[in-house]
Amino acid sequence: MMQKKATKATVKKAAPAKPKKQAGSPGVSGRAAPRPHDPLPPKPDQDGPDTLSPTGQPTSAAQAAVAQGGAYLTTAQGARLYESDHSLKAGARGPVLLQDHHLREKITHFDHERIPERVVHARGAAAHGIFQGYGTAGKVTKAAFLAKGVETPVFVRFSTVLGSRGSADTVRDTRGFASKFYTGEGTFDLVGNNIPVFFIQDAIKFPDVIHAGKPHPDREIPQAQSAHDTFWDFVSLHTEATHHTIWNMSDRAIPRSFRMMEGFGIHTFRLVNTKGATTLVKFHWKPKLGVHSLVWEEAQITIGTDPDFHRRDLADAIEAGAFPQWELGIQTFPDTPDQTFEGIDLLDPTKLVPEELAPVRPIGLMTLNANPKNYFAETEQVAFHPGIDVTDDPLLAGRLFSYLDTQISRLGGPNFGQIPVNRPHSPVNDMLRDGMHQTAVHAGAAPYRPNSLDGGCPFLAGADTGAFIEVPVELPAARKVREAPASFDDHFTQPRLFWLSMTPVEREHIIAAYTFELTKCNEQAVKERTLSVLANIDPHLCEEVATGLGLPAPAPTRPLTEPAPSPALSQVGGTWPLDGRVIGIVADAGSDLKGVRAVRNAVLKAGMVPLVIAPTGGTLGTGKNPVTVQRTFAATRSIEFDALLLAGTPAAAADARGARDSKAGAPDPGDPDPRVVLLLAEAYRHGKAIGGWNDSSRVLQAAGIREDDPGIEFAGSPAAALKGITQGLAEHRAWDRFPTSV
Repeated sequence: MMQKKATKATVKKAAPAKPKKQAGSPGVSGRAAPRPHDPLPPKPDQDGPDTLSPTGQPTSAAQAAVAQGGAYLTTAQGARLYESDHSLKAGARGPVLLQDHHLREKITHFDHERIPERVVHARGAAAHGIFQGYGTAGKVTKAAFLAKGVETPVFVRFSTVLGSRGSADTVRDTRGFASKFYTGEGTFDLVGNNIPVFFIQDAIKFPDVIHAGKPHPDREIPQAQSAHDTFWDFVSLHTEATHHTIWNMSDRAIPRSFRMMEGFGIHTFRLVNTKGATTLVKFHWKPKLGVHSLVWEEAQITIGTDPDFHRRDLADAIEAGAFPQWELGIQTFPDTPDQTFEGIDLLDPTKLVPEELAPVRPIGLMTLNANPKNYFAETEQVAFHPGIDVTDDPLLAGRLFSYLDTQISRLGGPNFGQIPVNRPHSPVNDMLRDGMHQTAVHAGAAPYRPNSLDGGCPFLAGADTGAFIEVPVELPAARKVREAPASFDDHFTQPRLFWLSMTPVEREHIIAAYTFELTKCNEQAVKERTLSVLANIDPHLCEEVATGLGLPAPAPTRPLTEPAPSPALSQVGGTWPLDGRVIGIVADAGSDLKGVRAVRNAVLKAGMVPLVIAPTGGTLGTGKNPVTVQRTFAATRSIEFDALLLAGTPAAAADARGARDSKAGAPDPGDPDPRVVLLLAEAYRHGKAIGGWNDSSRVLQAAGIREDDPGIEFAGSPAAALKGITQGLAEHRAWDRFPTSV
């Protein structure tokens, strides 16, 4: 009897206690706890992968049905939990018990939340969208998704190359531009960069160039930049990198936005039409907003004030309905045995074909219209491949192997294609079985062919039933060698072409970039060798960089070529749409608030984004229609805005003290707020349009800016001031504001 009582008491004591707070009962704050309910729906701007089975079959399931659901917290196996704040212990002060399944599951999963980040392109941002074919590619390809009016879902990932996932967005670096087309004929990936040429000509050297660009292995610095000895040591010794390097020293390496960035497939690919005729092509993404960049100081300030600048810009634009768009275009070339065009070797990834020689023909429009629901599930786990039907480009050949090999390592095995963001939108019957993370429940008894047990399924397709058939190509009799063709040897003509195609202000930026980067190098031999490389591009470039380094300028070691400039390579000279441009409106309680409301509405109507900047948060004005403040003088810098409008001359605010805000200093009574003066001075240095009304030009005097300078417009009304800065915005910057040495 005593034993039974003891057992009963023990069982009773070990039973889980009921939660102290039931749904609907008062919480610790005294307010009623919310009643259990299902997870909230995603935001209107968000979308996720289509709900297909692991083998590409449509499920017709709502996206919410394949996300985590239910009102109650559960284990991974679906068992509801009554407590998740305390481990299971032998008494309140006793040791934790190994039998606590929830603790072990929760900690184990947490320990493995992070997968190996990409060796390159680790920091990325992505979006969902739609691609619509124009039907203009029918003469060169039978790809169904390029037919007129066909809409294809896409997922696009933008990235930097060198930095880790935790690095900043606006570093000087190449940007990745990877697009996944979920076509009805299988997934087509186009993986490129915002620069049309590459550092190397053969994939066997890819580990070398990345090892050189990554942080030094002894100190693990510098992060996400090329301004260090190992990078310049490699590229100065390896002159095939010269063309990509000069692009990287140009404004192309610090884009204003992913939305304003070109994309290039880099390699030459082969297309096949319905008659079996082949054409060689290069792919281009042309942004509808034009190609625009930051200036270097602006990029540096952004790294400190908003390291997520590019990913925030992309997500905010989509959320606001300013959907980014790019036209996909192709340059086409005859598929000749030598695979050259106008003397340019199409298999050399360090060469481009000027658009003046081979125009880019638009073949479709891509619109990004939805943000991911979950960064890890989509942006981090998306897996790409370089493309289909390929040429003999030796860099492309290595990429075809490397991408697949990388996915197996990063994503836990060979079944990475079953991750929702990677699933094809066409049926998959590949006879591949098992492996890590196999989520498809395969049927049938014969995963091989030929077979009779499964009725002969799967069957082979023919050209008439949509099979992908590699183009048969005659291969010349050749020796097995490790060497490059002689046409790969010219490393300086195209870098000189790029330099000669730049406007004077763009050349100044290139000079400044080389000077800055090489100043960060410690090894004198690296600096001197790089100057020798620059001498073979252009004497003026070499002399100006040498002056900045305090070194003599060497003479060229070979005759300089004189290629015809390619205006298409310059970012300066055109006008572009204003969609999504950000206008900062500076005001305080004494400003013309009626005018602020009017100009704010006009900016919105024009498809741009107005942000009111004031001394404090909250609102300006009283009554039924106060002005909402989005930014404060203390918490903003000019890098957030494409243009500034002043609705008056704001007096120094209460927090304009050096002890409170070091940007403020110590203003004299009656002076404008020094943070506004700094805002204007930075915007002016960066070539941004500045305007205002309501006697706001007094702030210009404090900033040392003249009213008659380019891109400055002060008027008698907000409408006139806004109209006056529109032209400057369309040209991106007031380029005449930048002095040049040539």
